Amino acid sequence: MLVRWLASAGIVAVGLIVGGFVLGDGLVRMKAAERSVTVRGLAEREVTADLATWTVSFASTATDLRTAQASTDRDATAVREFFDDLGFPENELTPAGVNVSNYTDDGIVFYTVRQRIVLRTKDIERAQRAVRRQAELVRKGVVLEDGSGITYTFTGLNAIKPEMVAEATRDARMAAEQFAEDSGADVGSIRKATQGYFSIDARDGEAGGWGVGDTPFKKVRVVTTVDFALD
Repeated sequence: MLVRWLASAGIVAVGLIVGGFVLGDGLVRMKAAERSVTVRGLAEREVTADLATWTVSFASTATDLRTAQASTDRDATAVREFFDDLGFPENELTPAGVNVSNYTDDGIVFYTVRQRIVLRTKDIERAQRAVRRQAELVRKGVVLEDGSGITYTFTGLNAIKPEMVAEATRDARMAAEQFAEDSGADVGSIRKATQGYFSIDARDGEAGGWGVGDTPFKKVRVVTTVDFALD
């Protein structure tokens, strides 16, 4: 009976020892797995827009609708001639609708007819020259309304995305290596990475003004967040 009891106690003791060793080893591995650093990497690139979109909005007001319509038709012809003189092909110009409104002043009804013509071109330099010469439209009697502004767009983002993500990741690793050096560790593999969104803004900050609205010189920016293991 005593021998049986001692044997059982011995088995329990061995089990506790082995279990304690396994638990301790698991805690050590878990502690090592917790050694990591999370850093952010930045990549920026200056680009030039490759698409210009200029909405030219104009209006005429008269006491009868036919007169107002005829006036905006003349303005539309002047706008098309303006772009033609600058060398833009006809297929880069698109009519963007007509709007008619009216109001009464001192018993007289006034009609306002608005039209819009949109220029869409990849010839950025020619578009810039056109904007600089828009006063010529005013001298021809075209009443440009608010909202007649040009927008420059960079459409080649997909082509530079992979390189910029790689650059941002390298920048993040450099930050992690600096942190590891200060803490006496080595940077290991990437445990987790998150790509931030790409932003495209004016290169020199807020840009534009009446009739200008944008700049063709852009800055593309992306920030990645990377979790590195530390050895």
